[in-house]
Amino acid sequence: MSYGILQEYFFKHWTMNGSREITGLIGTTSNGVMYLSMPFLFALFAKRWIHYRRIAAILGALLACASFVISSFSTHVWHLVVTQGILAAFGCALIYSPTTLSLGEWFAVQNRVCNRAIAYGICLSSKNIVGSVCPFIFRGLLDRVGFRLTMIAWAGIMIGTAAPCISLIKTPHQPRPVAGSDSERTVPMQFLRHRTFWIYSTATMLQSAGYGVPQTYLTEYARNVSTLSPTFSTLLLTLVNVPGICSSTFFGFLSDNKRIRLSASTVTAISAVSSALSAFLFWGLASRGSTALLIMFAITFGFFASGYSATWAGVLNDMERDAQRSGELLDSGMLYGLLNGARGIGYVSGGLVSVPLMKAGSENSVGSLGYSTAYGPLIVFTGLSLALGGWGVAFKTR
Repeated sequence: MSYGILQEYFFKHWTMNGSREITGLIGTTSNGVMYLSMPFLFALFAKRWIHYRRIAAILGALLACASFVISSFSTHVWHLVVTQGILAAFGCALIYSPTTLSLGEWFAVQNRVCNRAIAYGICLSSKNIVGSVCPFIFRGLLDRVGFRLTMIAWAGIMIGTAAPCISLIKTPHQPRPVAGSDSERTVPMQFLRHRTFWIYSTATMLQSAGYGVPQTYLTEYARNVSTLSPTFSTLLLTLVNVPGICSSTFFGFLSDNKRIRLSASTVTAISAVSSALSAFLFWGLASRGSTALLIMFAITFGFFASGYSATWAGVLNDMERDAQRSGELLDSGMLYGLLNGARGIGYVSGGLVSVPLMKAGSENSVGSLGYSTAYGPLIVFTGLSLALGGWGVAFKTR
């Protein structure tokens, strides 16, 4: 979530072999690897490897830590792609997958203090807390000690915080039951026949393709187009993340609200369409040297787009009700993992598309508004992708 700071640093301090433009793929590749691996990891840890969840999370923390340390010795751009974009990302997925399964199991019980959607929202808000603080940590470390020592310091911070937190997570000692049936070792896959699953999976892919673009390019845009200071460009990335601290919990609340009942398609559309409008109206119309519209974009995009993942708990609720009505089995953990996989496909696709879009924009940069700069095609792509993330409302799925 803070890779834009490294991206901006590489722009002015590039000393490695290979094209600097390839670094634009690292952040989206990292997100893609994490999310694409989650369907497989969720399937393994849901039942078959349920007793190895804590061990896997610890191994993931060690792998991510080692990958960041190794990346500090990189001499070619592909070294960064492998260590930061692939290995560290897979280590983070090993942490996230088993711990998220345990979270979902704990709060899926009806008599808990809060429901699963709110619990997921609160948990997801932690990534925005990290994303709000880390830009300044990275900026300070990069300016003072350079890239290599920054990676070593970050590895130390990561293992120092991950290890004690993992040790506190309670892992179930028995395989958990699937909704509506006794516990089994196999994972039911009947939901793959339902239109609802494919509608939300496609919407997630489309939304994610645009979601990663501002996180990678906004700080670079602030420096190169709006001619803002490094401190202010770092602040913009923080402003993207700060609203997400509240929005993940807010959209989780909307998904679980018992008084104002909204369908999952409605809640996802609120997040998707609102974030798309922020890209079209604020980022696209921001003129050179302007700050007000960029600030508005960072705040509104950060609030509405960051809360999209928290709407998935509402999707799980809808599909669980459908499964109970039809007498089918549904493993909500596996379904959640597949939605994360759809997000990974979107991240990778967005990263791959962003590079030629930047090149196309560079050849046709003629004006002062965001649309007419080199980043114009990226802005249009971001807005369209975000808007299509709410297409489920057109099918009136409930």
